[in-house]
Amino acid sequence: MTKINSICVFCGSANGRNPEYVAAAERLGTDMAAHGIRLVYGGGNVGLMGTTARAVMAAGGKVTGIIPEFLVSRERMLDGVDELHVVPDMHTRKRMMFEAADAFVTLPGGIGTLEEVVEQLTWAQLGRHKKPIVLADIGGFWQPLVEVIHHMNREAFIREGFEVRYQVARTAADILPTVLAAAGENGEIAGDVETIAKM
Repeated sequence: MTKINSICVFCGSANGRNPEYVAAAERLGTDMAAHGIRLVYGGGNVGLMGTTARAVMAAGGKVTGIIPEFLVSRERMLDGVDELHVVPDMHTRKRMMFEAADAFVTLPGGIGTLEEVVEQLTWAQLGRHKKPIVLADIGGFWQPLVEVIHHMNREAFIREGFEVRYQVARTAADILPTVLAAAGENGEIAGDVETIAKM
């Protein structure tokens, strides 16, 4: 089985309406720390981002935050993380997140969260990496996205050999086991970093 040393978590800078979202962020952070898995995330102290990072730190885990300069005041950087990188723009942030992560988990979130996970799905579809991508479908949050992907497939916009590869975790307790199982199935998880940097 491939060793997962770090997971990039995409998630909202808000908590959302459903208390299960916050509980899932807390559970994921605690589970990651218990397994010695570093969190790579957007560097903020608000919403599910902050909740996940604080849970990792509270359980003795390691955190790497990557935040663009223009979001420093808006998302209020989290103090006390092991590594904090302030970068010039969103493109640099996403590239560094990719390079630092062995897998990706997407908790509930908004347009930015959607954009981040869709980019990784696209890169994986195009063969640029084999890192596990897990949708944390808490309370069915990601079912509309799953249905859109199925719709694209039915309408022949996702062709054979270019399947969109991801896993779905239905509960907070299932998130980390789903990541670890996907890593075992995928074998090599490293991506073509040089190519991705040019995309």
